[in-house]
Amino acid sequence: MTNGSNTSAIGTASHSIKGIALCLGAMLAFASQDAVTKILVQDLPVAQVVMVRYWVFALFAMVWVLKAGALRRAWQSASPRLQLLRSVLSLAEIALFNVALRYLGLAEAHSLMAMFPLFVIILAVPVLGERIPLACWFAVAIGFIGSLIILRPGLGVFQPQAIIPLSAALCFAGYHVVTRQVSRLGDTFHTNVLYMALIGCGLASVFGVSSWQAPTWGQWGWLALISVLSVAAQLLLVKALEYASASLLQPFNYSLLLFATLIGFGVFGELPDRWMMVGALVVMLSGLYVLLQARRA
Repeated sequence: MTNGSNTSAIGTASHSIKGIALCLGAMLAFASQDAVTKILVQDLPVAQVVMVRYWVFALFAMVWVLKAGALRRAWQSASPRLQLLRSVLSLAEIALFNVALRYLGLAEAHSLMAMFPLFVIILAVPVLGERIPLACWFAVAIGFIGSLIILRPGLGVFQPQAIIPLSAALCFAGYHVVTRQVSRLGDTFHTNVLYMALIGCGLASVFGVSSWQAPTWGQWGWLALISVLSVAAQLLLVKALEYASASLLQPFNYSLLLFATLIGFGVFGELPDRWMMVGALVVMLSGLYVLLQARRA
């Protein structure tokens, strides 16, 4: 009996390690994708870059749902209006973050984007009617102090462009809250993916086609690389969730900031200053505390 328990524990630990490794691989792919995006949006319209990403995502989503044999059921949503809102928020988050990459460094943009778990707490009260412990509100307050350390308003180092990734974080938080709503109503994972991909693709195309600028051969190569990295990141993340729970993997999502900092320094020569690193650490610790409380609940 003991041997059986030990074998089960070893198997569980092995699966968790695989899930964490795959999650880290996904975060590295996301950070690399953002680095390529930063290169592209210096010369190409953001709407065009976002549109190409959504074309690839829509193709990936259709293949994924068809392979699962869930296409007919995936069309059936308990609330198409919420799915529309969710898709618009996702598109807005991606577009805003891409704009932020045009003006800010990778580490700075991701440090401010890391505020989104704290924004989720704020939105969950009026939208979902959730009761938030006082300790979580304290963590939210500390997180905002961290963001002020990064922004440093009034000290001559504040950049108005820094509001862009914060706006993206707010949209991403709204996307998470609405996703909880539609999931409670019964919409499946395949429904969520299909609606987000197709609605986002349609909306992105409206803006992307009108601002289309013929890419050079080099830019086509970067666009192709973004497409590969985007699909690879999604596949790695989905695969990670097969081996480990979302609550276990949540803290490792913050490795995205580490990878973004390393790539930003290696590729663009961006070296975060001391105060930005302190602020990013404060924001991360606040977010991790909130996630830990959610996991306990």
